Amino acid sequence: MITSRSFVTRPPAWRAATAFTAVVLAAACSGEPGGPNGAATPATSSASSTPPGSLAPPAGLDLRAVSLPDFSGAAAEVRTQVETRRAVVLDAGRRPEDRARLAGAYGELGKVLLAATYFEPAEACFRNAQQLQPDDVRWPYYLGHVFRSRGPIEQSVHWFEQARARQPDDVATLVWLGDVHLAQGQPDAAAPLFAQALAVSRDSAAAHYGAGRAALASRDYAAATGHFERALALDPRATAVHYPLAMAYRGRGDLARAESELAIKGDVEPRPADPLMREIDTLLESAEAYNVRGGTELSAGNWAAAAEAFRKGLELRPSDPSLRHRLGTALAQMGDGPGAVAAFERVIADHPEFSRAYFSLGVLALDTGQFDAAVRQFQSALQHEPGYVQARVQLGWALARSGRPGQSLAQFDRALDMEPTHYEAAYGYAMALVRLQRFREAYDRLTAVWKLYPAQPVLAHALARLLAAAPDDSVRDGREAKRLVDQLIPGGQSLQLGETTAMMLAELGQFSQAVLLQRDLITGAERGNLAASLPRLRGNLERYERGEPCRVPFGEEELR
Repeated sequence: MITSRSFVTRPPAWRAATAFTAVVLAAACSGEPGGPNGAATPATSSASSTPPGSLAPPAGLDLRAVSLPDFSGAAAEVRTQVETRRAVVLDAGRRPEDRARLAGAYGELGKVLLAATYFEPAEACFRNAQQLQPDDVRWPYYLGHVFRSRGPIEQSVHWFEQARARQPDDVATLVWLGDVHLAQGQPDAAAPLFAQALAVSRDSAAAHYGAGRAALASRDYAAATGHFERALALDPRATAVHYPLAMAYRGRGDLARAESELAIKGDVEPRPADPLMREIDTLLESAEAYNVRGGTELSAGNWAAAAEAFRKGLELRPSDPSLRHRLGTALAQMGDGPGAVAAFERVIADHPEFSRAYFSLGVLALDTGQFDAAVRQFQSALQHEPGYVQARVQLGWALARSGRPGQSLAQFDRALDMEPTHYEAAYGYAMALVRLQRFREAYDRLTAVWKLYPAQPVLAHALARLLAAAPDDSVRDGREAKRLVDQLIPGGQSLQLGETTAMMLAELGQFSQAVLLQRDLITGAERGNLAASLPRLRGNLERYERGEPCRVPFGEEELR
């Protein structure tokens, strides 16, 4: 039974995510420079390179020669770090009796080589450090990561086991060792490792993620579901968890939840607290490395850390458009609109062809209600990049919101010509039809899109609104609206869903329930400082009190 207490209030969100989260962040994270395994491998400097060749070991210690690669394509900062650490190794080699100092020198050179993804010389460095300092956990641990990245994976297992022998309860070692066992198709070997990690740190999202994957591989769907749900509760930004969670739901026969999780899957995995690898991640001091580092923080939602990384990169390369654009994206996410605008405008001043900067300015303008300005920015982005589908979709939204829904249809159509399965373009076309009062066409279009994307609740919700309150008699169907609302309520309540429910109740003639619910929504909106929603809510309340149904399915601020 639906009651007035079934709903909580939160700001309207007809589109699946905020513009910057769903749009600018995706644009900022695409097409950026990066080398193998996510490390920067720039090739733009023409300065002198670290000499290639073999770094011979001191005699009598049974150490390996380190074959250094040609660094002519590396950034100057990277070359400097490698050359400095190479010199330390040579100096330490003059006093080979100081094994700890020589081990540390090899280890430090190995770390910078690992950070730059030069795996073979990094391996030689860490093996030498291991030979000189066999009890130090760092060297087998780093060797485990070298082989985890380059293979063979069996060697990664060997070295992580060596690290585990030296530090049995280290959560990071246990998680990575379990991970490489899973990579070998050995869930039975992986599961006890993740269980041990959870015994040490029960709130490790990475350990729950690993335990869930081991359970999933063993077809223990109930255990897998529990671990994945816990991992997401601990780290909601770990979007990679959604896919295996969907598989676990599917294994349990819960197809609706499986489809819902598949719709939001991503590639950000939870990682264990790992100070040794954190040191590797933050080691390289180059513009490209800071770009990669900042991009990782951006994807994880760590806006301040991302901004700091991009600023450090810009200190090394002030004219880099990618770094400055991504800095603007991070600032926008932090709520610094003026700082974001200044960053995007600086990119355009230095690089007028950089279409992403116009796009980002357009999204900022759209979010602040400057619709005509948004139209101009999206048009500029398309002038420089005509095939930029997301810019065309956003231009459609901007035109619709600036009072030109007829023109927006053409933009959504062109976007669909270029990308026929673009969900937001199809949804935008339908909502533009609503603005044009073409409710039958809007209903038909939404129904067709919903068949393609059944896991998108925003589509079912929009359909429920039309069925409950469209002024076109051929569209309205209160019972069908109720069926959709009943499907939506378990997925989470909101102010909008509460409004839809009240519209549906009024359409079915249940005015007393509609009045009670609407009053409760008004109270919630007042407490939640949602002043923009109050005129619409109060207007509908007056209708229901008079025994009249609603015939305005969407408020202006909802048509986004």
